[in-house]
Amino acid sequence: MQRGFTAIGVMAAAVMLAAGCSSTGTVSGSGSGVNSASAGTPQRGGTLTMLGQSDIFNLDTVSAYYTVSNTLERMFTRQLFSYPDPTGASTPPPVVPDIATEIPTAANGGITDGGKTIIVHLRQGVMWNTTPARQVTAADFVREFKMLCNPASPVGAPGYFTATIVGMASYCDGFAKVAPTVTGIDSYVNSHNLPGVVATSDLTLTFHLLSPTPDFLYILTMGFCSARPIEYMKYVPDSAAFRQHTLSDGPYEITSYTADKSITLARNPAWKASTDPIRHAYVNKIVITEGLTADNVQQQLEAGTGDLDWDVTPPTQDLPTLIAEHSSGLVLGPTASGDSSISVGTYLTLNQYAGPMTNKLVREAVAYAVDKNAIVQILGGKALAATTSQLVLPGNVGYIKNFNPFPDNNGSGDPAKAKQLLAQAGKTGVTLKLLYSTTDPMPRVAQSLQSSLQAAGFHVKLIPATQSDFYGQYLENPSTAKRDVWDLAPPGWIPDWFGNNGRSTIVPLLTQPGPGSNDFDGFTSPTVGNYVKAALSAPTVAAAATDWQKADASAMEDVAVVPINVQKWPIFHSAAVHGCNFFWFGLNCDPTNVWLSGS
Repeated sequence: MQRGFTAIGVMAAAVMLAAGCSSTGTVSGSGSGVNSASAGTPQRGGTLTMLGQSDIFNLDTVSAYYTVSNTLERMFTRQLFSYPDPTGASTPPPVVPDIATEIPTAANGGITDGGKTIIVHLRQGVMWNTTPARQVTAADFVREFKMLCNPASPVGAPGYFTATIVGMASYCDGFAKVAPTVTGIDSYVNSHNLPGVVATSDLTLTFHLLSPTPDFLYILTMGFCSARPIEYMKYVPDSAAFRQHTLSDGPYEITSYTADKSITLARNPAWKASTDPIRHAYVNKIVITEGLTADNVQQQLEAGTGDLDWDVTPPTQDLPTLIAEHSSGLVLGPTASGDSSISVGTYLTLNQYAGPMTNKLVREAVAYAVDKNAIVQILGGKALAATTSQLVLPGNVGYIKNFNPFPDNNGSGDPAKAKQLLAQAGKTGVTLKLLYSTTDPMPRVAQSLQSSLQAAGFHVKLIPATQSDFYGQYLENPSTAKRDVWDLAPPGWIPDWFGNNGRSTIVPLLTQPGPGSNDFDGFTSPTVGNYVKAALSAPTVAAAATDWQKADASAMEDVAVVPINVQKWPIFHSAAVHGCNFFWFGLNCDPTNVWLSGS
């Protein structure tokens, strides 16, 4: 989950919804998701200027787990497998080889031992931008997997790996006890083997899995599974020093990084188009400018002094006009109508490490109190978003039609019921600390939440944070929750892949809390864990669907979190940008495949 969601997490925005659920029923939008100005022959050259508000909060691939991170990683990193150049098609894109030469199958010898062994062959000629340039090898991938559970900046979805790869769980248990220093980390990595990830030759990587894992190739598309050069072992993962010494095997290299201000990327001289089937790298340079408001970004994009959103979306108040005028600069995704597997969700995470949310009756009171319809109105109304009451998004395996364990007046909230539950808990007059991102429209969402919760008898104190701090300093740092710095917060989520993707939503959101995890509130449940285990080992998709439904329903009845809404996602670009099709993996257009007119 990113972004998700992965994702893990994502910003809430006013967007057109392809599929509603829960109390508001099904809603469909008319956005095409395709840039109407994308026709013509692509031109090479020019500088793509991306404008936004916040800095990246994880630059190291082992811990970066955010849709904006995916956008940046697309520029300077590569994985074994990825997704092709987006075309605006309504169907989910397939997994395709990236650094791998082909998709492993039983027929080509890439899958053996009944699905428990995966053999991946790497492309010759994929190079690091070192001096001199050198081949990316299988050992570089082994290094990344061995660093996933480092104690300084670990992976955000540890269950993807500890539950699938032979020896990963015990390897990570040992790594957690190591001092988060260069010496401690390097010593552990060099003295401990990871039997499930082996470089059997310079260009052959072999995975040994605990059991057949049909979604393992999807996991390998994640930025967590990038190649990692040996030079990175000189730095504490994702430290300030690391951020000044990144290397690239992608089409662009980071030439300048200034925290909270800008990131500049130039063409990587070691990259060869012949070795990269999915990135065309039309522009010569990409400049990301931070510290702007959504309004200012929109003004600059419309004026042509900027080219593409970075981490903001068009201001809510501008969307109706942009949609009505069929603005050629507006891209809405996903493109499908009806139930959508690529919808974005927003929910309330409830701090169960400490404070009032440790009481289930108080969590129930919150679930009844929230006026979800008011938030939908902030996001543009029922034609643009819809309420939900579960974590599995419409169109995905495990979605439960018409499920709502806490009837709340069709999404408008039930303050009387909430007050009754607070009285039953003996918790009248509870003060809640509501953490929220300052990225528009989240301040208005926070005010709406404050209003509905106060109508139900809570006292609500608002805690603002920048988008990067919202996740990096607060939600992904359990120590702040354990100190009861915050009680509830509205992050977003999006699956890391499509279809049978409970591993990318239910697992990261509801299991394995800890530093860097997306189980922000510390929720754990043996019952949910057992359903998850059954779903992951289910022999058929139908069987998995039943277990994912049970896991989701059990978590919702325990008020693990409070889902609020599902939605589509808007992107805006200048008139100079072409080929800007919705790329779900970064909730943006793909910067490595857009081109500029007049360049």
